[in-house]
Amino acid sequence: MTGAKKAAKPVTKRAAKRAAKPAAKRAAKPRAPARRSEAAISRRLKQIEVKRGAILAAALEVFSRYGLHGASLDQVAERADVSKSNLLYYFSDKEELYVAVLRDILTIWLAPLSDFGAERDPREAIGEYIEHKLAISRDHPAASRLFCLEMLQGAPLLRNELGMALRDMVERKSEVMREWAASGRLADVEPRHFLFMVWATTQHYADFAVQVEALTGRTLADPDFFAETVRNVKAAVLDGVLPRRG
Repeated sequence: MTGAKKAAKPVTKRAAKRAAKPAAKRAAKPRAPARRSEAAISRRLKQIEVKRGAILAAALEVFSRYGLHGASLDQVAERADVSKSNLLYYFSDKEELYVAVLRDILTIWLAPLSDFGAERDPREAIGEYIEHKLAISRDHPAASRLFCLEMLQGAPLLRNELGMALRDMVERKSEVMREWAASGRLADVEPRHFLFMVWATTQHYADFAVQVEALTGRTLADPDFFAETVRNVKAAVLDGVLPRRG
């Protein structure tokens, strides 16, 4: 039929249903950001802790061998098996990493001293402290060498730490030793000089490990030699500071 309009296409049920929905509802709803489970967060934190620990351990080895100025972040990253950019995610520069390593060393060294208490028997407390310090020299020789190197250079990056955490701990434990002396359980020795002597003696086995091995043919890694060292250092120190018997 000339001029007649084309017949409209039949409307499907699906199209009719869609047309009936308000435009706002037809619009795609934005997805809410997925919430990370507590387990996922915990795993992530653990990964960060492990990675940071690996970087600090690698840095300790590199710094103890080459010092702050001789070491490079590339050397640390290679030893830690991470990229340099990944390392810089945890530590902004070499100096920050170096100070973090030294702080870790102080934490390790201060821990045994915290067991000193006036209520304890001096022989037992001092004996345990000597053994713990020798164990640290055995298990963390690189830490002892790095700390020694920092001291020889005048502690430019650790001086504040020495004047705070270490000094505070030494002052508190010196009071304990003075109480022992006042009660007749310890000789009247100046506590700080006593601690200097213990540190020098116990750390000698780490800082001068090559000399110790050259003269004895053994190291603290040998269980028998470690036990022999503990026994002899205890005897030499305790005989000097404990009251004479009889």
